[in-house]
Amino acid sequence: MTNRILKVNGLIKKELGKIIQKDIEIQKNTLITITRVKTLANLNQAFVYISVIGGDEKEIINILKKKIYNIQQRLNKRLNMRPIPKIIFKLEKETEKAARVEKLLEKIKEK
Repeated sequence: MTNRILKVNGLIKKELGKIIQKDIEIQKNTLITITRVKTLANLNQAFVYISVIGGDEKEIINILKKKIYNIQQRLNKRLNMRPIPKIIFKLEKETEKAARVEKLLEKIKEK
């Protein structure tokens, strides 16, 4: 991954975090975390992986997808770059896999 893509990923993660926190209304006691951003080399699309604690993951993804136009517009205004990648939200599955591996390792240590 090039240095530019890494910088773009970090910038998108930071700005989207601010936008979601301020502008998206979600249920109380629900925490949305942007775990990682994966931008394509041509800067056409950025896959934003989110983790949800204390709420229904599918419902949160649906809310974000419904408000994607507004989120994208706010992001376009905040970023001083061209082209600005199209945002695609996805649920983070890697953390679940890592948690499973950790549990298996703990079981092995106990034996």
